[in-house]
Amino acid sequence: MFYREAGQYKTSYASDMAVFPIRQDLIGVLLILAVAYAAIPAFASDFFISSVMIPFLVFSLAAIGLNVLTGYTGLISLGTGAFMGVGAYACYKLTTIFPGVNIIVWIVVSGFFSAAVGVVFGIPSLRIKGFYLAVATLAAQFFLQWCFVRIPWLYNYNASGAIEVAQRTLFDIPITGPRATPETRYFILLTLVVVLTWFASNLVHGRIGRAWMAVRDMDIAAELMGIKLLDTKLLAFAVSSFYAGVAGAAMMFLWYGGGEASDAFNINQSFNILFMIIIGGLGSLLGAFFGAAFISTLPTILKFGLPAIGIPLAGATAEHLTHILVGGLIIFFLIVEPHGLARLWQIGKQKLRMWPFPY
Repeated sequence: MFYREAGQYKTSYASDMAVFPIRQDLIGVLLILAVAYAAIPAFASDFFISSVMIPFLVFSLAAIGLNVLTGYTGLISLGTGAFMGVGAYACYKLTTIFPGVNIIVWIVVSGFFSAAVGVVFGIPSLRIKGFYLAVATLAAQFFLQWCFVRIPWLYNYNASGAIEVAQRTLFDIPITGPRATPETRYFILLTLVVVLTWFASNLVHGRIGRAWMAVRDMDIAAELMGIKLLDTKLLAFAVSSFYAGVAGAAMMFLWYGGGEASDAFNINQSFNILFMIIIGGLGSLLGAFFGAAFISTLPTILKFGLPAIGIPLAGATAEHLTHILVGGLIIFFLIVEPHGLARLWQIGKQKLRMWPFPY
């Protein structure tokens, strides 16, 4: 009797389409938030927060954005890394021009700049899809990456070409810069992820989400039903790029603390995020978190976790082993379970509903 929904009656369409239609789901999310906000900062080390939790939260945001576009709308994109870079450079320029505004505001606002760029490169999606759309977004990746290197105005004409993150405070507490503690940056990023995940969940459970899924399943039928394909697809590109832009700004200002963004937002980054939603599960917000947790933490576990338990492993070996494991899992999930880890979690919940009775 672990996961029963008997007696939890739905008396309206709104309650049936709620984000948490089952009470156990709400309790589970509240427990996860309690652990994230209380247990991890209290008991985890600074290394764990900086090397595991902050990267996981950053990639979760980026994976949610790509899942909105690919998983829910059925449009393939290979330019997520570039859209993250747009958010990072937009945040850098905004903090330079308006230094008095809080950095958190600019991290969020930078997502709108990335959304505008995403809409521009999403216009061809009305005429092309599949492989050809992937090539178009790949062109966006290379073009934007070229801009990051060849336009000195973006990085304020720094000789190094790097983004410099100055110290910014919130209520006299440093949240960026060398004095910002990992716990502070973690709390800021965690709050951003929680709010934006709640927003994405409401989108995909509402009218907009149903329009996205209709376009994904059959765009011609969706158009015959009255759904405007151009508006729906461009909105998906805008929302996806917004999340990618916020993730890119958070990566540079709350994780890296500066550096050469052209290397951080290259084509490899785009493929990594695509692998996250493939392994985690297409068309599932939970799958975005599963995929981000697996791929973002796997290198750290191999480099530091195995030597900690007595299994020596060189850094280069750990990197090659990471590629082998990720590639093997992608093949496995594409063949055995195309909906990824999220589907396995859903099957587990179904078994809990029927336990202890066989079926």
